[in-house]
Amino acid sequence: MDCRPRCAACCIAPSISSPIPGHPNGKPAGVPCAQLDEDLRCRIFGRPERPAVCGSLPPHEEMCGDNREQAMRWLGWMERETAPSQPAG
Repeated sequence: MDCRPRCAACCIAPSISSPIPGHPNGKPAGVPCAQLDEDLRCRIFGRPERPAVCGSLPPHEEMCGDNREQAMRWLGWMERETAPSQPAG
């Protein structure tokens, strides 16, 4: 499966804990990556400064769904499901 043009859900919805140019402390969930260009394409795709986690998230039908909104929902759900649990307070 190829990336959907002008989607970038995988560059917005998930958090990224490793440094990225423009996000020296990582990227919070729901924040567009600083490396997205005006066409919502990654400026550092294929470059060594691109975090490994980005390369480990290839597009697939379950994640991408039929449209960008479905991809954002699925990735948001995955972010919540994999977040470290908070201690009861």
